[in-house]
Amino acid sequence: MSQKIGLYAGSFDPVTNGHIDIIRRAAKLFDKLYVVPMTNTSKNYLFSYEEKKKFIEDALGDIKNIVVMDGKDELATKFAAEVGAQFMVRSMRNPDDFGYESGVASINRVLDKKIDTVFLLANDRYATISSSMMKEVAKFGGDISEFVPPEVAKALIDKLRKE
Repeated sequence: MSQKIGLYAGSFDPVTNGHIDIIRRAAKLFDKLYVVPMTNTSKNYLFSYEEKKKFIEDALGDIKNIVVMDGKDELATKFAAEVGAQFMVRSMRNPDDFGYESGVASINRVLDKKIDTVFLLANDRYATISSSMMKEVAKFGGDISEFVPPEVAKALIDKLRKE
């Protein structure tokens, strides 16, 4: 029997507790789940790929079927094919995300017909948070400890104070 392999790609700048929740839930669906910080050309990043990878590994080190890899400048579908992933994991926080995420899924399906998309809805507790919101709150001294892993909160505050 072949393994079910999933890929959860995102910018993860920074990874939030919402991302962590999606990854933990997705890991239960697959024999192996690749979590891959990738490039979104419409975003300016605060953290390097190495930093993002470490944040994810630190937060999820207890889950053995997760592999965190660096996707840098590559299409997610191409990366999925390289690692043998048959499924792309996408998450939605609210109804507004549906239009964007269904568009991403459609494009991915055109790019590689062998890859299906699995949508996971955000836990209500995390449905209002985003990485960009966390950067904004941290920049102006707000408490982000409920929304991101502790090492991410510290790194975010340290980086934003240097700017």
